[in-house]
Amino acid sequence: MKKSFSPYSLLLMLAVLLASCSKLLEEKNPGGLTAEAVFTTPEGFETLVTAAYTYNRWWYGKEDGYNISEMGTDLWTSGTGDKYTDLSNYYNLQSSNTAVRDLWRTLYAAVNLCNTGINRIDQAGLSDAIKTRRLAELRFLRGFYYWHIVETWGNVHYTEQETTETITTANRTPVDTFYAHILKDLEFAVANLPPTTTDYGRATKPIAEAFLARISLTRGLNQQAFDLADKVIKSYGYILQPKYADLWSMSNLANKEVIWAVNYFKNLAFNDRTDATLYPGGHPRGAHNGHLMFIMKYDDLAGMTRDIANGRPFNRYMPTLYALRLFDETKDARYNATFKQAWLCNTLGTAPAGMKIGDTAVFTTKYEIPADVEATKKYRIYDVSKMFKADGSGLDRLHYPSLQKFDDPTRAAFNEEQSPRDAFIIRLAEMYLIAAEAQLNLNNPGKAVDYINPIRRRAAVTGKEAEMEITAAQVTLDFILDERARELMGEQLRWFDLKRTGKLESRLKLANPDATVNFDAHHLVRPIPKDQVDAVTNKQEFKQNLGYQ
Repeated sequence: MKKSFSPYSLLLMLAVLLASCSKLLEEKNPGGLTAEAVFTTPEGFETLVTAAYTYNRWWYGKEDGYNISEMGTDLWTSGTGDKYTDLSNYYNLQSSNTAVRDLWRTLYAAVNLCNTGINRIDQAGLSDAIKTRRLAELRFLRGFYYWHIVETWGNVHYTEQETTETITTANRTPVDTFYAHILKDLEFAVANLPPTTTDYGRATKPIAEAFLARISLTRGLNQQAFDLADKVIKSYGYILQPKYADLWSMSNLANKEVIWAVNYFKNLAFNDRTDATLYPGGHPRGAHNGHLMFIMKYDDLAGMTRDIANGRPFNRYMPTLYALRLFDETKDARYNATFKQAWLCNTLGTAPAGMKIGDTAVFTTKYEIPADVEATKKYRIYDVSKMFKADGSGLDRLHYPSLQKFDDPTRAAFNEEQSPRDAFIIRLAEMYLIAAEAQLNLNNPGKAVDYINPIRRRAAVTGKEAEMEITAAQVTLDFILDERARELMGEQLRWFDLKRTGKLESRLKLANPDATVNFDAHHLVRPIPKDQVDAVTNKQEFKQNLGYQ
């Protein structure tokens, strides 16, 4: 049984407080504690390292992170409840977007805390072995956070220095320089992290190697990407779950396919929903909330009322028709594991005559149902022509097959927004797909097949394993992107996948009419938050990203 790595404690909160440059927070330090007093003890320094992990909770399993990493791609369009249609559809996306602003602030705060620890570790009183390990963790996390920054905003500010006072200038570091530093940090982490940990959630050597494989693929270092992914697949005891659906069970979260995850607390009180001291703006963090985002509006329909099993429908994100049609569910079990299509009657108060509790009340389908067939059914049907226009854009943005991978029927109440579900950051299936893409890029499609077919066999409907296998002639970059979509849908990688492969614009034209009409090349990076651009004094050197105001 793996020990859960707890990212919260009183000392941890103190560490975040001391690492902050916020004048408001400094004024609320009644004990007069300083970073020098806390981080020069082994116990105090441990709180800093632990705190450095917490910032990934702002991105993974959170609405802002989903909008930046999944929306505006070939797989998703806006549901009626989408808060950030400017990100989803590139419609008048500007520097005032609050998701962009909050994630910028959070990621740079994370980097600053990592820099603080890296620069102060020699004075922390740690043993040599612990010092090397904690330094490797901090450098891994710095590289991890900087990857999100450079991919999201491009050639923006880079520093390895701790910020202890207000800085009014910013630099424009080239993307290649960003990546040179990221690669250096990750290589140090790979060389110095242990192969295992009893603290589930802490960085280890295979976690660093897996992330470095992702970065290597992004940078066109295909042989290195393959070697690292292959090593992670073969060397550490990770295994694909026997069934794809098994991955998403609330009782099976810390399974052997998961390489790295944000491990949220089962006791929701410890998940930092809001904290008036650390986050005076009241920004909600909390636990996983992916279960809210993808659910269609079902509780307005006959025979249905909101309940725990069906979830609280925020109705933010709707799959594109292209996403639904990627699957052949007669042989690929991932479709039924990924999408909920039927809702069962849970109230008789609004149910049609003759319907019983547990009968189908609502059915959504990517197919067309003939009117004479529909007339024979008691339940409500939303077929393809009711959900989508002829060009594939959304028509009914309230009712559609809903991503169910993040559902949580263990929540205590039907309106509970938090779930203790872990948010997977890296899992083994991604390593197979990285290895395959790297081999394709190295002109070895036959070898790529050796890494695609295990994923497809695992995904097969029982008895259809052979039919799911492919040949080298079928391996193209577009096939791999489709396979990544089927396997990793909703797992906060898609926008980066399309950007990495140079396919974002073409895939939007292929699959997402709602977004392609507004997309322009400048959307390959996001706008720098307005308050950041306004605050710098070297405005000639540090300007807003091209195309944004």
